[in-house]
Amino acid sequence: PFRLRGDPQPLLSPPIVDESGRDRRLEDFGSRVILLNIWATWCPPCREEMPMLDRLQARIGGADFMVLPLCIDDAGIDRGRRFYNEIGIANLPLFWAESLRVQLALAFVGLPTTLLIDRESREIGRLQGPFDWDSDDTATQIRGLL
Repeated sequence: PFRLRGDPQPLLSPPIVDESGRDRRLEDFGSRVILLNIWATWCPPCREEMPMLDRLQARIGGADFMVLPLCIDDAGIDRGRRFYNEIGIANLPLFWAESLRVQLALAFVGLPTTLLIDRESREIGRLQGPFDWDSDDTATQIRGLL
């Protein structure tokens, strides 16, 4: 699914907030490979992918890998939590950041955008648009990076 970069790029982390209100940065998760999914509740393809990302986290998430969903709703993290509760998301953490700061830091256009980040907080792959996260190819590719 990801065309891996031959030249991993360092990332400038936008300010990220977790559900407890604590400020986080991508470097905080640096011991893992991260699938950073930038999404919003008003984005239909984002909403459709979220259950698949939840299943991916349940299948292969752990000490070496995590799905990091980054909600950029202007209304804040509470709207993301309501959406999680509505559709029964059980395995994913929830993080929030200001849309403009994420766009400036990560230079993405359109939602959903998903970045594959290595253990040194470098971008090694990027997907624009929705994807079938339930595919065996996805899990195989990610496991190959662990």
